[in-house]
Amino acid sequence: MDPFSGESGKPHPSHSGRPLTASELLNISTAFYTHAYPAVLSYDVSSLSETNRTTAQHLKYRAQIAVGDTSVLSTLESAKDAPSRSILALAQHAAGNSAGVETALSLADSDAEDSTVQICAGTVLAAAGEHAKAIELLSKHQGSLEAVAILTQVHLSQNRSDLAMKEVATAKRWAQDSLLINLAEAWVNLRIGPSEKYQSTFYVYEELASTPGSTSPTSLVGQAIAEIHLGRYEEAEAALNQAMETENVDVEALANSVVLASVLGKKSDEVQGLLEQLRARNENHVLLQDLEEKSQLFDTAAAKYTPKVAS
Repeated sequence: MDPFSGESGKPHPSHSGRPLTASELLNISTAFYTHAYPAVLSYDVSSLSETNRTTAQHLKYRAQIAVGDTSVLSTLESAKDAPSRSILALAQHAAGNSAGVETALSLADSDAEDSTVQICAGTVLAAAGEHAKAIELLSKHQGSLEAVAILTQVHLSQNRSDLAMKEVATAKRWAQDSLLINLAEAWVNLRIGPSEKYQSTFYVYEELASTPGSTSPTSLVGQAIAEIHLGRYEEAEAALNQAMETENVDVEALANSVVLASVLGKKSDEVQGLLEQLRARNENHVLLQDLEEKSQLFDTAAAKYTPKVAS
């Protein structure tokens, strides 16, 4: 139920490779980190300084990847510089091309000090299950909030809440009011609870969901998940319904609607209908995989017993 994981439980390609300290990047970076990708894609970078223009363009490439726009592959296929190659690796992996992981591994060895490589190659490696290599690469960052956010996700994916908490606590010493750190702390709070931490997380997502420029299905899903943890099911359902009122129904909103429908004890056909919608959007979604695994475990256990029928 992590709102900031990508489909199939993979981390989103959702982080820029350079520290975004310039105020002129505030709007595009905020939209990017909250997955308001249309706002990122429509952002005009022409008036930015050269350095910030490059950073903003990288964000636009990643937004394209996140929405499934494969044109990034042809745009960057001839790129020679390490940052562009790492973005290409991100696009390749998102497209199911194994070359993405190979490129990420190569860049992790040859250009590990480059911040864009750390973020993009680290994301690919984490998504591919190369957790140790991803952590090693991302840990080389020099004050990168994006690296901290991805490291937090990696630790949570390994059920190491202690390490995720440590990562966030360390970063808060020098980035107390950062959006990314607030989000990373919210992810940890959702994992560990109790109610006051769920409430704190709710406030983070509620503000994002109601603020122009950061409103997105992801923000609404995050808000809904906090509401579910707090037992506020009607409010959670309203947020999820709003998240699904988009041209392309948000996959994570669908997945969490399945969970909520089950919690509320809704009719089986309604739950199955949501599952079919989810399967149609992403047949490899982590929730579907988990349900299949649990079903097989149940069948294996049930097979050990022979029903007794009265004669």
